[in-house]
Amino acid sequence: MPSVLARIVESKRGEIQALRAGRPLAELRRQALDTPPPRDFLAALRAAPGVALIAEIKRSSPSAGSLAGALSVTGQARAYAAGGAVALSVLTDGPFFGGSLADLTQARAAVGLPILRKDFTLDEAQIFEARLAGADAVLLIVAALEPARLADLHGLARELGLTALVEVHQEHELPPALALDPPLVGINNRNLKTLAVDLDTCLRLRPLLPAGVTVVAESGIEGPADIRRLAAAGLGAFLVGSALMRAPDAQAAVAALVGAVEAS
Repeated sequence: MPSVLARIVESKRGEIQALRAGRPLAELRRQALDTPPPRDFLAALRAAPGVALIAEIKRSSPSAGSLAGALSVTGQARAYAAGGAVALSVLTDGPFFGGSLADLTQARAAVGLPILRKDFTLDEAQIFEARLAGADAVLLIVAALEPARLADLHGLARELGLTALVEVHQEHELPPALALDPPLVGINNRNLKTLAVDLDTCLRLRPLLPAGVTVVAESGIEGPADIRRLAAAGLGAFLVGSALMRAPDAQAAVAALVGAVEAS
């Protein structure tokens, strides 16, 4: 049976085909370049005095099912900002995560924080689309891309002024990621084939990354104790979604994570 990642990628290819058929790539490029400059996602993470929290808006996931009933994207984004998040992540995949670009545009209108378009980026059209929707950063998953394709998309993101979060989750993914000389790398604690989560993934891979790279711990962070454990291992930025979406008070939940480690 195909892995979850393989099924998502196959679904995404159909979306990309429809996107390209409906809007010529040259037109998407022109429109994207005409939009206001993106906010500096990386700078926001690096400027955080303590925990740099990327708070995520996602309606559901293949592993957790539905996370939000009558979700107010505007309310959630504002609660995250009030709690002390330095950036947002918005899931825009529809079939597997229940999201859409409309969620991103609503979040963009609600707060001034930089926003990551969290999706399975395989094609230039998606990067143009991300900037048009108001994204400041895009996700590039090494496991979903051939090295040459990864390099092309990373270069395009930089050309458009977008920050690229280059995501790895296994040792063998490090060489193609590091070949980009990326300033920002995410370590996903979730196995993209089985969906199992292991925070030791971050502990294992962080020492293999250059000291100057800003590294984001992704997936499986449930509370302040997890933040402290990962921070002690050299992680300074954290992307948290499911735990915040389930929290009865999102603002307080964010504040607890941000306050888990004393600011320097």
